[in-house]
Amino acid sequence: MLRRRLNRSRARARRKVNGEINMTPILDMTFLLLIAFIITFPALQSGVTVKLPTASGDPLPNMEPLSITIRADGRLFLGSEALDDETLEARVREAVAKDAQVAAHIRGDETQSYGRIMDVIKILRRARLTKFSLVTESE
Repeated sequence: MLRRRLNRSRARARRKVNGEINMTPILDMTFLLLIAFIITFPALQSGVTVKLPTASGDPLPNMEPLSITIRADGRLFLGSEALDDETLEARVREAVAKDAQVAAHIRGDETQSYGRIMDVIKILRRARLTKFSLVTESE
């Protein structure tokens, strides 16, 4: 008899539908993804690490510029791809042909000579790129 009552109460418990959604796992996953994006986004912006000099000025408007990096050893990078001077000029010329308003952000290591940075600017000018900026750390 006791066994029948237990079986009936179990059957009723199984038939009862829970209409609530547990939000805790959804929120946990959302916060986890948010933190992952916050941590990885700065690393995706530019793949080459250089120590930038400091300066002040107005920020540039939002656009998708070419990211040109000059490392301390003098190597050139377009995005995260290492290039020589001639290849850089060809790639920039292609970008200008696609969009005449394209801009470039030049990120040079602070130990680089002024002459090397001017060499890169000459390459950009020969490729008909007219809009560029020198990236620095904020003071």
